[in-house]
Amino acid sequence: MKKRTIGRITGGTVSYDGAWIKLVRVIGHDDVKDFDPFLMLDAFDSRNPEDYIKGFPWHPHRGERILLEMIADLC
Repeated sequence: MKKRTIGRITGGTVSYDGAWIKLVRVIGHDDVKDFDPFLMLDAFDSRNPEDYIKGFPWHPHRGERILLEMIADLC
């Protein structure tokens, strides 16, 4: 395995998505250049149900992470 060095450490910013679900945006607009090909990375890890009780609305890339992990396991 090739050793790699850490190029940057970043923290998250509390934000809300379109359905007012609380999240922490770890990678966002200003980070795209440094984390290509990722456009964003959000953490949904609140222990307070009120932060996500409304649920996540359907959107075109819903479930993409699961699909990518399944494909990676096949390679």
